Amino acid sequence: MAYLEEQGYEIVRGRSTYEPVGYLSGTDDARLGELNYFLRSDDVQALFCVRGGYGSLRLLPRLDYDAARAKPKLLAGYSDITALHMALFQRAGWPGVSGLMVESDFAGHDEHDQQPDPATERLFWNLVEGATPAPLLGPQGETLRAEQRGTAEGVLLGGNLSMLAKLVGTPYLPPMDGAILFVEEIGEAPYRIDGLLAQLRLAGILEKLSGLVYGQFTGTDPSPPTRPLGDVLGEYADVVSGPVASGLVYGHVDEKSALPVGVRARLDVTDDEATLSVLEPVVAN
Repeated sequence: MAYLEEQGYEIVRGRSTYEPVGYLSGTDDARLGELNYFLRSDDVQALFCVRGGYGSLRLLPRLDYDAARAKPKLLAGYSDITALHMALFQRAGWPGVSGLMVESDFAGHDEHDQQPDPATERLFWNLVEGATPAPLLGPQGETLRAEQRGTAEGVLLGGNLSMLAKLVGTPYLPPMDGAILFVEEIGEAPYRIDGLLAQLRLAGILEKLSGLVYGQFTGTDPSPPTRPLGDVLGEYADVVSGPVASGLVYGHVDEKSALPVGVRARLDVTDDEATLSVLEPVVAN
């Protein structure tokens, strides 16, 4: 929070006490009351998530979407925050930024409490300030890898693969017709990732996409029997009729790209290269 204050933000806190309920930071009522307070506030302009929230899904039915629609704000976070990004885009039209959170990124990663990786930090703040990177490169200038040729334009949607799969069949997942989907995952074995992508395929989502971008899949379990993850990802890429790229530096890694959610983008893939370009700012300049 001190880091955000150094960036010129005035921090508004919600709950005065945080009594954990197992793996949750409070009861559903307490967490919902805090979030709805922020959604209804005239003074709050941005919501920076502390970390991924295991209980985000539990809050979706009782969020004040009318207030969110009337008072749009910027939501920044990733991982399980994907549930909030999708629901608030679908029910209130909110775009957002998927990337960087207070505890996991702004607080540093060692005993010196360092700030975020400078390149990662720059990419994040550029998006927050209304940049439209074209192409969107990784923090060290990393480019995408071509997997399937084509060109597509559509709304950029996505985030954590597990959370997207859990939203299938609910009123909180936006229609994916013509969208460019980006996904990442952590700590899931290839067979589990296979099942999550199968869920999207069986729901008719992969076939409806205009494009697909694979981010980072970290902490996958190599224990036998298994299959190469690249083979699994390639099989589901074949289902998509449009372009597919991989190697997006996005996910549960220290150095990463932030991605806008809910704005138009273009994915161009040739035999030799792939580029993802953001066509609209996530916030008004």
